[in-house]
Amino acid sequence: MNECLKGVDAQEKVVVGLSGGIDSAVAATLLVQQGFKVEGVTLKVWESEDGTREATKKWQERSCCKIGIARFVTEQLGITHHVVDVKSEFRKAVINDFIDGYVAGQTPNPCVRCNERIKFTQLYEVAQSLQADYVATGHYVQLVRDLITDELHLARATDHSKDQTYFLHRLRKDWLPHLMFPLGGLKKADVWTIAESLGLPVDEISESQEICFVTQSSYREFLESEVSEIRRPGNIVDPSGCVVGQHQGVFNYTRGQRRGLGVATGERVFVLEVEPQTDTVVVGPEEQLFRSDCLVGDLNLHCSTKVLFEKPVMGKIRYGMTAAPAVVKPHSVNIVHVIFETAQRAITPGQSAVFYRGDQVLGGGIIINSKGGLS
Repeated sequence: MNECLKGVDAQEKVVVGLSGGIDSAVAATLLVQQGFKVEGVTLKVWESEDGTREATKKWQERSCCKIGIARFVTEQLGITHHVVDVKSEFRKAVINDFIDGYVAGQTPNPCVRCNERIKFTQLYEVAQSLQADYVATGHYVQLVRDLITDELHLARATDHSKDQTYFLHRLRKDWLPHLMFPLGGLKKADVWTIAESLGLPVDEISESQEICFVTQSSYREFLESEVSEIRRPGNIVDPSGCVVGQHQGVFNYTRGQRRGLGVATGERVFVLEVEPQTDTVVVGPEEQLFRSDCLVGDLNLHCSTKVLFEKPVMGKIRYGMTAAPAVVKPHSVNIVHVIFETAQRAITPGQSAVFYRGDQVLGGGIIINSKGGLS
C-alpha cells in the first residue's frame, strides 16, 4: 500500500478520475477492494463519444475521455459515475497554451499543463462539491512521508519505466495530503492482471501516446486548422546564416528534428533553432544540438529554493530521457539557471525541466532557452 494510504480511514470518500483507460480502472478497483467509498468522475475535455461516429470506433481509437469504458467500469464496481463537461476550460487552459507555444517557436507539453490546470484542479473541485476526502488517479507516482517533518513528498513510482512524475511535477504541494495514487507501488504487469480480472477488453485498449485533442493525422494539421496565418514561409539557414532551403511555417519544426527538413546540404543536419520573429529555421550538425545549461521559468517547487540550490540535483528535460546530474542556481524572480554536468541534446524551449534527488521530486518549470552564455 502506498505511504499516502497508511492510516487512512477506509470509510472515507474518494473521488477517482476515470479516463476510460486501464490504469484509472484498476486504481478505482483497488480502492473499492480496500473498502473506501468510491465515486468515479470522467472529465469530458474533448469530443463527445455519444455520437454514432465515435460509437462505431474500436475502443482504442476513441477520443481521450472514453466515457463508455469508464461507465462500464463503474457498473462492474457498483459505484456512482459522474461526467463533468470541462471542454471550455480545457480549450482555454491547454489547447490555447499549446497553440501559443508553437506560434512562439516553442514545443509545449500539453499533458503537463492538462494535469496542472484541468485534471487535478477540476477533480479537486468535484471532490469538494461531493464532500469527498480524497482525489485518486491511475498515475504511476508515489507520495512518501518524511519521517522527520511528517510532510508528504511527490516521488517516483516503483516501476521507474512507467513513472509519471515528469507530468505531475506541477501539482500544488498543499494538494498532496488529499491525493491518492494506488498504482504507485505496482508494476505494470500487475495492473494488466487486475484489469483482466475486471473483464476489460485489454486486447483492444491501448495506451495513448498521442496528443488527445489532435484528431487529425498530425499536430501540424491541427495547428493549421486552428491558426490559418501560422503557415508563413521563410528561410532555412545554416549556422553561418547562409540560406539552404525554404519552409512553409516554423511551426513544422522543433529542435533536434532531422526528418522532413527538405534541404540538401550533403550531410546530416538537424534543427538547431526555431526563430518565429524572423520566420527562420536554423539547421546544422548534430554536435551543435548539445548544450550544458538553460534557463527555466514558471517554477513550481516542492521544496524551498535553499534546498534546491544547496546540493546537486538530477535534471530531466523530457519525459523519455534519463535524468542527468546538474546544479540549479538563482537567476531572477521565478527563473533559475540549470547547469548540467554533461551537455544535453536538444534542450527545447516550452518543454518541462524537472528536478529530483533520489526518487523525490523537488519541482520543476518550463524551459525558456538554452543558447549558452546566459545572463
